[in-house]
Amino acid sequence: MIAVETILVAFAMFSALPVPQPVWNERNMRYSLCAFPLIGVICGGLWWAWSAVCACFPVPDFLRGAGLCLLPVFLTGGIHLDGFADTCDALASCASPEKKQEILKDPRCGAFAVIRLCCYFITYFALCTAVRPDRQAVWCMGLAFILERALSGLAVSRFPLAKNTGLAHTFATAAAQKTVGRVLLAVCVLTGGGMVAAGSLTGAVMLATGLFAFWRYRITAERQFSGISGDLAGWFLQRAELWMLAALTACQLVEEALS
Repeated sequence: MIAVETILVAFAMFSALPVPQPVWNERNMRYSLCAFPLIGVICGGLWWAWSAVCACFPVPDFLRGAGLCLLPVFLTGGIHLDGFADTCDALASCASPEKKQEILKDPRCGAFAVIRLCCYFITYFALCTAVRPDRQAVWCMGLAFILERALSGLAVSRFPLAKNTGLAHTFATAAAQKTVGRVLLAVCVLTGGGMVAAGSLTGAVMLATGLFAFWRYRITAERQFSGISGDLAGWFLQRAELWMLAALTACQLVEEALS
């Protein structure tokens, strides 16, 4: 029962799926971050399903790309994009870490957030249209959805926090940090190995790209914000997803050019 509630807490928080809403408590939040990568499994499944539909019917490339672009947003309800937008506003301010924290709390969407979101979706849509959704690509991207969430959860359990309030603090303090960290690290290793096994060089490049985004996440969080927060976690997840998709598309284009 606790295992089911733990999964439901993760899905209720990080997805828009209509799941039962358990009452959050110390027991069901203790390992809820371990269930975070399961949402990536659903994302990968949706990518596979839509790619299969597009392979069976004469779906235009633009429509196929739009589906691949929007499915993760529909699944998550845009929760990570909200953090991405807030963080873009804060980073563009070039202010002190304390001022950046105040900007993150501001519910209003600034000009830089709008600009970055438009650029993000144009780039993501273009990549989804350009990518060839063959079996290798769908497997690698499906595993990338899992990897980015495992890395995000790992950061919450291991990285210093910027403040003693907020979503990241709630999950970090409620978690059994050592156990959660070990489980998510194991998920990262297995998922990264799966990407290399499924995609060979392409999978390795995607994995390296995701890890580079993770390294940049920590550097940016510590230097610009004095630690991580829920908004920064969303910013990292969206950037890692976009970068790994770009790596996948770039590898396919290079393979086609060399063949």
